[in-house]
Amino acid sequence: MKRTKQAALQEGLWSRGDTIVVAVSGGPDSTALLHVLHRLAEEEDIRLVAAHVNHGFRKEESSAEADFVKRLCRRLHIPCEITELDMPAELAAVSENPQLASRRRRYAFLHRIAEKYGASKIALAHHADDQAETVLMRLLRGTGLGGLSGMAPIRREKNVELIRPFLRMNKTDILAYCRQADVAYCEDSSNSQRYYMRNKLRLDVLPYLETMNPGVRESLVRLAEVSSGEHDYMQRQAEAVFQEQAVQTGRGWKLKCSQLAGIHVALQRRLIKLILNYLTLETETTSFERIEEIRLSATDELRTSWSLDAGGGVRCVREYDTLRFIRDSGGTETSAEFEYSVTPEHKRLLIAETGEELLFGTGRTEPGKNDSRTYGGSGSEVYFDAEAVRFPLTVRSRRPGDRMSVFGLNGTKKVQDMFVDSKIPPSRRDRIPLVWDAEGRLLWIPGVRRSSVAPIGAGTERLLRIVWSGDADIGEAEGRMDGSMDS
Repeated sequence: MKRTKQAALQEGLWSRGDTIVVAVSGGPDSTALLHVLHRLAEEEDIRLVAAHVNHGFRKEESSAEADFVKRLCRRLHIPCEITELDMPAELAAVSENPQLASRRRRYAFLHRIAEKYGASKIALAHHADDQAETVLMRLLRGTGLGGLSGMAPIRREKNVELIRPFLRMNKTDILAYCRQADVAYCEDSSNSQRYYMRNKLRLDVLPYLETMNPGVRESLVRLAEVSSGEHDYMQRQAEAVFQEQAVQTGRGWKLKCSQLAGIHVALQRRLIKLILNYLTLETETTSFERIEEIRLSATDELRTSWSLDAGGGVRCVREYDTLRFIRDSGGTETSAEFEYSVTPEHKRLLIAETGEELLFGTGRTEPGKNDSRTYGGSGSEVYFDAEAVRFPLTVRSRRPGDRMSVFGLNGTKKVQDMFVDSKIPPSRRDRIPLVWDAEGRLLWIPGVRRSSVAPIGAGTERLLRIVWSGDADIGEAEGRMDGSMDS
């Protein structure tokens, strides 16, 4: 009891006034846990509720365990909630691992009871031997530091915390307590059956390993504790990199591949996994193979454009130096078709489909500056000879076959080729507005290139200026519409 109280204080397992749901199977571990917490309840000012699940696997034996838990709780004056399941029938209808299916149903019941009683904690009787088995099992299946950390003394799940007061106690300590305190319990006959992997480890593998290292269980528990601390440190580092490098988009996140390649490989993997976990909201571990495929593809300088299913309803897309993680996407970002007409009276155009804006202004040229403005337009603003541009203008999304007259070329060039040359991500190409005049001449592709139409020369007297918000804040752009332009 003293060790449980110390563990609670050290790990912050509960606070005064807490209601705790105790998962009680009827075996020695959970029965001892209920007894210990009952003895501490008044001193610690905690309220207990027992919860028992009869999975229906062992029929009479399972019913006897449920009756035992009822009597025990009645004697201790602890509220008791019991549910009876027919897991054999459920498993016959679906193909699912019996242990995983039972765990899922058991935890769902525990959460329902916690909600019913307003409990903030669910106490589980896992102990140090369970921890050693868990670490060994995960090691055999292949895992990283997170898996080697084993079970945590306290972990939030949904709206409650799962607490494990016995996690640093050995099975022998618990059995010794049961003898000293005269605590009766049930024996689960399935614990001696070897068709469960955990039972094989407990009954065969660990005893064999103890012939080579009598302290192998303690070594595995120590490995879990060391791994837990290092995993926590690495996770904090990954979160710091995430805050620094990841940019949220409409349906996900994006990174620069060059920045990803510049960090340690361990952080690369954790950063990718962190983003996938944020987007899928899954607690299950993302496979190493999936993370490694994304990482290697993102850091390969030769693979500049690709798309793959990252699982969990997330698609990972590389577009040149940008790596996108997109939720619920069958490909790249949704295209946005649009078309607007702009008259000389228009000063501002909002493109509703993309949320971007264009500003229009006219004004007289400044002496001596005609030549310096001739070829602008590869960024967020452009100038034209206003007298040579025919209104109304048309602002629309790209279409197959669009071409532009380009400075230095006798003919025209495909807009598609210009997007590729400028390394515009495919997900952006349908959203960039193309500006045309009334004669069907493509004047400008914002952020890409200005056409050879209506150049500013020595004879230019009036300017047409257009500013795009795609690469700059529109408020700043609007402020740059200087006094020489009409407002």
